[in-house]
Parts: sequence; C-alpha cells; structure tokens
Amino acid sequence: MSVKKVYKGRTWVTQPGEWEQEKHYYPRALNAQLHPLVQSFMSLDKKRLAMRYCHLHPEANQDKLLEVLSYKPSFFKWSGADLFCVTNESANRQMIVIETNSCPSGQKSMPAAGTNDAESSKETGYYRMVAETFGPLLKEKDADLPDGVFAVIFDKNPMEATGYAQCMSDYLAKTVFCVEFFKLDKNPPAKWTPDGVLLIRVKKADLEKHYPEKVSLSEPCTDEEYSDYVWVPVKAAFRYVTIAPWSRIPIVTKTLVLNPIISCLSGGRNKLVASKSYDFLNAELAEYGLTIRAPETISDVSLTEIPLYLKSMGYVGVIKVPYSNAGQGVFTITSKAELDEFMEWAKDTIYDQYIVQALVGNSTWSSRSTGGTFYHVGTIPNSKYRIYVADVRMMICATDEGYRPLAIYARRAAAPLAESLDGESSSWDMLGTNLSIAKPDGTWDSDTGRLLLMDRKDFNKLGLSVDDLVDGFIQCVMASTAIDQMCKRLLKHNKFDQALFSSLNKDPGFMSEVFSLEDMAKKEEAEKAAEEN
Repeated sequence: MSVKKVYKGRTWVTQPGEWEQEKHYYPRALNAQLHPLVQSFMSLDKKRLAMRYCHLHPEANQDKLLEVLSYKPSFFKWSGADLFCVTNESANRQMIVIETNSCPSGQKSMPAAGTNDAESSKETGYYRMVAETFGPLLKEKDADLPDGVFAVIFDKNPMEATGYAQCMSDYLAKTVFCVEFFKLDKNPPAKWTPDGVLLIRVKKADLEKHYPEKVSLSEPCTDEEYSDYVWVPVKAAFRYVTIAPWSRIPIVTKTLVLNPIISCLSGGRNKLVASKSYDFLNAELAEYGLTIRAPETISDVSLTEIPLYLKSMGYVGVIKVPYSNAGQGVFTITSKAELDEFMEWAKDTIYDQYIVQALVGNSTWSSRSTGGTFYHVGTIPNSKYRIYVADVRMMICATDEGYRPLAIYARRAAAPLAESLDGESSSWDMLGTNLSIAKPDGTWDSDTGRLLLMDRKDFNKLGLSVDDLVDGFIQCVMASTAIDQMCKRLLKHNKFDQALFSSLNKDPGFMSEVFSLEDMAKKEEAEKAAEEN
C-alpha cells in the first residue's frame, strides 16, 4: 500500500558566488565532453543556418526563413521541442515536432563545450539563459514592476530550478529565493494578491539579512506554524512550475514571470491549442515553402468519439490528454486491448477533450494518414542488433538576434523497436521516450539509464547529422513562434480574450481548472472592496 506524500513547500535563499556545478548537472554530463558536431551546430549563426537549410530544401524561401529565425517573441521566451527523426517510404528523412514545452528541462544533461571544471556559473547554459533572456526582459519591464525581491518558483526538477536561481543571483548580484510551489500543497509558500503581485513566505530573519530595504514591504504570517515568517512581494520570478500551472498562477500578473501562463495555455502546456497554433502559422508560411511538421492530428475529440477514430485508423494511433506533461497522459495504441485499457483509465479524468494523432512506429505498422506514413529512423543498431526509438529535446531561448539553441539531449525507449506487432508487447515500452516516472506517493523520479547525451559516446548512437540538428532547430523555432503568436491573439493590452480561448479550447473541465484561480482573485477583490466601503 503506497503512502501519499504530504506536500509542504519550502523557501530558502541562494546567494551570489555559491555556484557548485555538481548540484546542477548529472554526473554523466560533468564527465562528458560535447561532441564536435554538436558544438559546430551550436556555433552556427542564423544566416548560415538558413543557407544550409534552403540549400537542402530548395522550395524554402531563404529571406522568409531568416525573418522567422530573427523573430523576437513577446511571451514565449524559453522553449523546448521534442522531435522525432523520421523517414517515409521514399526515404525522405526529416525532423518532426511531437510537442512543445514551456518549462523545458535540458541544462543538467548538456555537456560542456570545453572543460568541465567551471568554478563560475558564467560559463554555463544556465547563466546564458539568465543573461540573454531573463536579464533583458527584466530591464525592459522594470519601470512597470512592483517593488520586491527575486525568486524562482518550482514544483519539479529542483536540480535545474536551483541552477537558474544560482545564476540569477550571480547575474543580479542579489539574493534569490527558491520557492517550492506544489499543486497539492494546502498551505503553499506562495500566493497572489488580487491585482497579480506574487507574495512568498520567507523567514523574517532572512529578509532582514538579505533585503533589509524590503522589510517595510512585508506582512506578518498569521499562521501559528509560521510565526517567524513574513509575506514579501516578488518583483520578478523565474517559473519552473509545470503541473497544471494555471491552477496556481494567474494569466495576468504584475510580477514579471518567465514564462508567463499565457504561453502554457497557447500551446506550451496545451497540445490541443498548440495544434491549432501550428495550423495558423503553417497557413501563413505555406507560400514560402516552410511548414511545421507534426503527425496528423485530430483535435477536439470527446471521450466517446475516441473509439470511432481509432477503429477507422486500424487501432493504430496516439491518444493525448492535451494538458498533461512529463510523458503522462500519452497513450500509444496498437491494438483494441490497449484502447480498452485507455478507456478504462479515462473514466476518472476531469477533462472532456482529447487529441488523436497518427502513430509513428516501424515501417510496417505506423499510422497511414493524408500526409503519408512516417516511421522512426531510430538509433544505430547496437551490438545485439537492436534499434531503439529515440527523441531529441531541443531547448531554445530568445535573444536580441531571435531564438538561439541552448541545450540538447536525447532519450531512447525502454524496449527495442519491433519489426512487426505480436499483440503481446507493450507499445509504450517501444515508443515512449520520456524519462520522468510518477511515483505512487506523488513524487517524481527519472530513468536516466535511457538518457543519451550530446557527447562523444552517446551522440554517435543516434545517427544524427548537423543537417538533422539544423532541421530540428528550425522546426522548434517555428513551433515556438506559432505559440507566441497565439499568445498575442489571446492576450492583448493585458486583457485575456476568454471568448476566443473558449472557442479554441471547448473543454468545460479544463476551463473550470484554469479560471478557478481567476474567480478566486475576483472574489477576494470584491470582499476587500466591501470591507473598505
């Protein structure tokens, strides 16, 4: 019998000059060196990237591609795409987008380009993200931000979240608070004022020591358990809150949040709206020979419709809960038995809409769709002559020059790719690549044995070329651009277009989750106004 974890978020301080790389990288990454081919790709400027891509894709307009690569996002500043390297019956090899992530992992798995004995955070990808993306955004928005402290809020992946906190501290030369913000925490150390200012619960002694000038902004905690704590406003926060973040973070905030929740709702944590975002941008780019490639997707599918679609696909497809992450809520279907298992699982979900996608498998058992049949290129056969499915995570960040690559890693499936289906093997074991493991107590673990680094040892197993990485990067940039443009459609002049969003995402269960926080804020504001009157 499993014991459920009692979620109790903590808050602690991170100070400048305390970088310890062992805390923020996997040991394997620290003991590895970046593959020269990957290093070469990372150094390519956008003009060389565009020239190379258009040389291999003569249908693409180079000027338009340069414009795409120069795009400066307004909301979706930090992104990660999961990509498959696939081919088809005509041996047309290409990278396709499986999903895009608004809180991507990757830094802890990225080997250094040089030596791995960095004593300063300034030589890391973490710091580059803070200096090139967070720093300029903070400077741009500074005049409109509330007075307060700096924080990193997170509910997962503390290794990377605290790495960003340390680099923020070094970059700003200020103390940064690390704040655990769990969905199931009944008394979390973070909350919001009705007008969108983030408040965090910190020890009064820590505030007096590190931010004496901010003590006057704080309010005492009324909870007896936290009698020596105070609530203090946050000026800017880096967010690594990944699990239904809209349940804890408002859509419109006065505190600067990177990435804001609108990036999640527009596709960074919403596969249903992401699919529509891709379609909108593809319509604009079609005349220029550019397109976001993804498996054929059917959106707005109700639970009762799923068996009908899967039957028409020969019981070969993928069902996705649009709002889940970390590999949860993704179901590969290769038989009626697997469909029946999903339907039984789905009885307990609160959501009403799903997406159904074509399945990318082997050449003899992939979904057939109007766009043709994709199947996995897979890894180079190992010594036992086994090929594994692998995906590539491409992390990018916004800079003054447009999006740039920041970190890359790959993950392979647990079981080798079968040439044919026997009806007994688990399709997820062959096709699922995510490393995150949801434990019975609600905590998370990671199967790092399937992690493939961009180093001299692992990269060769993937069989990827520089051209594959260039293709994958351009796919990631276009997918992220599509989501950012959807953000701009949904959030204009700091007002969220709820009517448009409800039209795009017809899911009452999801809507109730998204707007529960907004409704609570309105209620608190009304109560406060009543008290003042």
